[in-house]
Amino acid sequence: MRRGLAEKRRVSRLCESSAHSAFRNFSQTNETMTATAEPTHFQINGVNVEDTFAEAFPVTGTRLIITAENHRWAQTAADEFCGFATSVIACKVEAATERQLSAVETPDGRPGVAVLIFAFGRDDLAKAVADRVGQCVLTCPTTACYDGLPGGEKERRIPIGAALRFFGDGNQIAKKLGDRRFWRIPVMDGEFVCEDKIGTLTGIGGGNLLICGVDQAAALNAADMAVTAMRQVADTILPFPGGIVRSGSKVGSIYKKLPASTNDAYCPTLRARTKSALPEGTEAVYEIVIDGLTFEAIQQSMKAGLHAAAGCEGVTLITAGNYGGKLGKHHFHLKDLIDGR
Repeated sequence: MRRGLAEKRRVSRLCESSAHSAFRNFSQTNETMTATAEPTHFQINGVNVEDTFAEAFPVTGTRLIITAENHRWAQTAADEFCGFATSVIACKVEAATERQLSAVETPDGRPGVAVLIFAFGRDDLAKAVADRVGQCVLTCPTTACYDGLPGGEKERRIPIGAALRFFGDGNQIAKKLGDRRFWRIPVMDGEFVCEDKIGTLTGIGGGNLLICGVDQAAALNAADMAVTAMRQVADTILPFPGGIVRSGSKVGSIYKKLPASTNDAYCPTLRARTKSALPEGTEAVYEIVIDGLTFEAIQQSMKAGLHAAAGCEGVTLITAGNYGGKLGKHHFHLKDLIDGR
């Protein structure tokens, strides 16, 4: 029995590390996000959309439910928790608010916020979650923290309250409700209630759209409209500032120590110096990166963003970034996002 469980855990860890290893190995080739040599297009609302795909990869993720006396403090804690979590390349995790929750949707009947956080492996995720809850949620007035993925496999759960309870210096109290265990940690405004462990699952990181415009204002407006539509889709997050990336990257660099560098094919100022992927008349590009719990959720988010951006003035092209299918096993084809498909 023990041998079988140990084997399951070993296989699980190997699966979790596969995306990280693939990214590391691929970066050593110094290859870039690819664009087809002779791209073909279809149109939505008269806007050219490249017939290509976004390439994404497996990541380990979880959902936290943060509650507080009111939405202001719940969102404040969530914002602090999600700081410096835009990209696994340097931040080790990607995190953002999924949505606000009403009092009837939370375990303690108070206003709350659902947060999604992803990492390459469960160990990285566990450390990041415990550190961030301890420094950003425990410290925030009136907050509590709960598992947003209850009922998952026990061997895939990671500790939060179990790790933070020692802050109580022996005065912490454990309480069990059904199959769920909570810790009550004394703090200066009362008690911080925190779930003992939270569930994890294998999600997907790296869905994306690239929105090209005639100028910065047009591209940003289209990206902003896309973000507004995409944030309505459950089980997904947009981890970059305001949901938008100005500094899209390619894998590798002329500098050996850098795992990623500027995506020169989409930089308007480098048109004369590199093999540009930009259509004529394009002066700005913004990228939107999507992480999610399921393939279907990311696909729905990309569809919402694609159609919202295509309804804006000044958009010259909508495309997506990929690595020729060499990095990620999840491929989101833009042609599959057309209405009616």
